[in-house]
This record gives sequence, C-alpha cells and structure tokens, in this order.
Amino acid sequence: MKHINELVRQAGGGDAHAFATLYEMIYQDLYRFALYTLHHTQDAEDAVSEAVTDAFAQIHTLRDASAFKSWMFRILTAKCSHRIRQYMNRESALDESMPDSAQETDEQLDVRRAFASLPDEDRLILSMNLFAGYSSQEIAGQLGMNANTVRSRQSRALKKLEQLLS
Repeated sequence: MKHINELVRQAGGGDAHAFATLYEMIYQDLYRFALYTLHHTQDAEDAVSEAVTDAFAQIHTLRDASAFKSWMFRILTAKCSHRIRQYMNRESALDESMPDSAQETDEQLDVRRAFASLPDEDRLILSMNLFAGYSSQEIAGQLGMNANTVRSRQSRALKKLEQLLS
C-alpha cells in the first residue's frame, strides 16, 4: 500500500512513469469491466483510454491515494454510462459480433452471449458489482438510482443469466 501511495503522489506531481505503473496494476480489471459492460472490444478500449487520459489529467485532485483503484473505476463507470446512453440513442443496433479470441471455450462464449442479451443498464449494474466490486449503495449513488432498485435489477439479471446458461 505504501508503494501505491508513493506512486500516486509522484503521478500527482506529473510523473507519467509513476502513473503508467499504477495503470499497469489495474489495466486488466478496467478493460474487463468495460468489455463486459459495453460488449464491444473497440468501445471498451476507447472507454478505458478516455478514462485513463482523464485520470492522468486529474490525478493531482485525488485526495486519498489508497482510493486510486476505486477512483479509476468511478471515472470508467462514467465513460461506460455515457457510451450506453449513446447506444440507446442510436437508431441502428450495434454489431454483436463473436468474440475476438479464437481461444475462447464454448462455455466462455455462452456466458458472453448470455451477458450480452441483458439490457444495457443491467449489464452496467452487474459489471460494477462483479468486476469493480461496488456495493449496491455505491452503484445507486453513481447511477442516480435507489439502492433497492439496484439490488432488484441485479437479482433479476442474475436469475436471467442462470436461466440462459442452464
């Protein structure tokens, strides 16, 4: 933890190498969250890239260095939410192409398809909880919803996933 705090302090002072080191520590978690939320590799990469750019520009405002990871996820959540709102305003559907990796197993493909079949907001809620570790109260605060509504939507989404995968 002391190492992370020092890296955040250095990054806050403009040290790009320190920020890059912090980013390397959480990149996979950020990307996984964005991919499962947005269901499109290019959009996920773009959202992560935008979040990282914004974070680097604003890291000097981070008051609690130990909150770096959750701070990054809040920024990424905002980027993903913005993209989802853009999706909803589009007239044509997104390309729901198969995953990029030929190495994915049938089970992974089934999970991705089932997850993709969920409504955008349900995917966002599940991603925030499962991949970013947010509580329903935190998710509610970030999405401007009631915590009970978040828990209810999450429960229904998980039940739907279970049905789709059984």
